[in-house]
Amino acid sequence: MNTTSILRGLTAALCMGFAGQTSSLANVDPNLPVYESVSGVSGNLNSIGSDTLNNLMTLWAEGFEAIYPNVNIQIEGKGSSTAPPALIEGTAQIGPMSREMKGSEMDAFEARYGYKPTAVGTSIDALAVFVNKDNPLESITSEQIDSVFSSTYRKGGTPITEWSQLGLEGSLGGRALSLYGRNSASGTYGFFKKVALAGGDFSSSVKEQPGSSSVVQGIGSDLAGIGYSGIGYTTSGVKAIQIDGVEPTAENCLDGSYPLARQLFVYVNRDPREPMDKLTYEFLRFVLSKQGQEVVEKDGYYPLPAPVAEQILNSLK
Repeated sequence: MNTTSILRGLTAALCMGFAGQTSSLANVDPNLPVYESVSGVSGNLNSIGSDTLNNLMTLWAEGFEAIYPNVNIQIEGKGSSTAPPALIEGTAQIGPMSREMKGSEMDAFEARYGYKPTAVGTSIDALAVFVNKDNPLESITSEQIDSVFSSTYRKGGTPITEWSQLGLEGSLGGRALSLYGRNSASGTYGFFKKVALAGGDFSSSVKEQPGSSSVVQGIGSDLAGIGYSGIGYTTSGVKAIQIDGVEPTAENCLDGSYPLARQLFVYVNRDPREPMDKLTYEFLRFVLSKQGQEVVEKDGYYPLPAPVAEQILNSLK
């Protein structure tokens, strides 16, 4: 299922899940089940994959280990492209990814195991375009994003290299754009390339960073900086600007109006002919519970509505 259809499904579920409630869409759905511990959960879990999900995975692990002291979870977050080989080689049971697996990655897994890996939706992210907090720019268009970050201009624009071309005046208007982005191992890089650049190539001027926090830190210390990262990495030194006049809010992600909305996944090796191993299943049940989705909100991402979390969990049984 692609991201667009996932978000349509989330929108429908959201309407059901929050009907008659007055809470903000960014709040945790009160209908999510409270996680209750079960007996016989112990052992080691290894997670290898997304940098965007690194903080979330750490917080989920801490919460889960607090319930089960005999569980140890190791987390490595160097980029989404590291998840498929780790799952294939068996060095990880959990592969966090900020993009969907590519067909070639799915095929390589299936060639090894005879079935495809299972994608588990965990939360919603607005992939944001950030500028320095003191930059007066408030909005950018999809075409302008392509013109700023791309070398191929597939959305029909022309190169944008100075802030004056985005409507800014004064001393900043005459300065060159200072571009920050992720490296090619990153799922965020892949998603931005596919959606924001329409599959085009990045400009050689983009300063590739090893992690999302590095992108945001760079922009926060550079008045002329502009870059992209998951909304959960927002700091006081940057601001997320509108895209096509649309704010990167939970509501706008769920109704499909924000153009860079995406779902954050964990992939697991689940043999459809057998029950999922208890440790992995219980961890995922925790992630999709009220406590797990409270972690999502605390980390700056957007929680799943209860009907969606229930549907995902039922698919794992």
